[in-house]
Amino acid sequence: MKLSKILVPVDFSEQGAIAAQHAAALARHFGAGLVLLHVNPILVPVLTVPGDFSGAIDTGWITALEAQGRKELETYDQAEFGGVDVRRMVVTGDPAASIVEVAHIERPGLIVMPTHGYGPFRRFLLGSVTAKVLHDVEVPVWTGAHLQKTSATWKRIGRVICAIELHRAEPALVWAREFASEFGAELIVVHAVPESEPRDPAAMSAGPMGSQAREYIRCLQQKLSAAGEILIEEGNPAQVVQAAATRRNADLVVIGRSPREGVLGRLRPNAYSIVRDAPCPVVSV
Repeated sequence: MKLSKILVPVDFSEQGAIAAQHAAALARHFGAGLVLLHVNPILVPVLTVPGDFSGAIDTGWITALEAQGRKELETYDQAEFGGVDVRRMVVTGDPAASIVEVAHIERPGLIVMPTHGYGPFRRFLLGSVTAKVLHDVEVPVWTGAHLQKTSATWKRIGRVICAIELHRAEPALVWAREFASEFGAELIVVHAVPESEPRDPAAMSAGPMGSQAREYIRCLQQKLSAAGEILIEEGNPAQVVQAAATRRNADLVVIGRSPREGVLGRLRPNAYSIVRDAPCPVVSV
C-alpha cells in the first residue's frame, strides 16, 4: 500500500489529539507526510447595506484569529510528530466544507479525524462535521468513536474486518486487502443478510441468500486476490459488524461508500452506527 500524505483536521480537543496520534503512527509507518489543518469555525455574514454606507468591511479579527490558530498549531503535540514531515494550515470558515475543500486541493491518501470534537467550538465540531466529510470527500476517512491512545511505534495490526454490501464492494475490499497485507494481518470479510425465520444460529449463513452471497464473495475474493475468512450473518448490518469486530478482536473495520450516494446498500442507513459502535477505528472508503 502506498500512502504519501495524510490530512489531519485539528480542533485541539482530547479526541482530536488521539486521532492525531493515530495519524502520526500511520505516517511514520508509511513514510507519509502530515498536513495539520485547523479551521476557525466562524461564518462571516454577507451584509447588504445602502450604497451610501457601503465600503470595506474590517476583517482584521479573522486575520488575528488565524494568527492565533497558527501559533497554537506550531506547538501542537510536537512530541508525537518526531521524524514526520509536518505541514500546518489554518483557514476560516465552515469546518466540514473547509476540510472537504482542502482535501480536494491537497489530495491526501487518507483523512484521520475524530468522530466528535470537544474543543472550545464544540457546537461546530459534533458528528455532523464528520458525517458531511464522509459524505462529500472521495478520500478514505479513518475515524471512530472509540479511538485509543497509541504509541509512537504503530501497534501490531493483527486482524482487519471488511464489511461489504455486494453492490460495488470492490473499493473497500481492495483497500482492506492492501492494508492487511501491509501489516501481515488476517483479513475477514463480513456481510449481513436480512433476517428470516428463526433457526439455529449455527446455520445462519446456510439459507439461500447467505449461500448466494458467500459464492459471490468467494468469486470476488478470487478476482481481487483478497483471500480471507467469510462471515455471513443475519441481522442489522451495524450490529453484525460490531459483534464480529468484538468477537474477533479486530484492529480495524473497513466499510465502503460512494461520494455521491453515501454508503451503499444496506450499509447506507447504518454507516454512522458502525463508526459509532465499532470497538476499533473504522475506515470509510
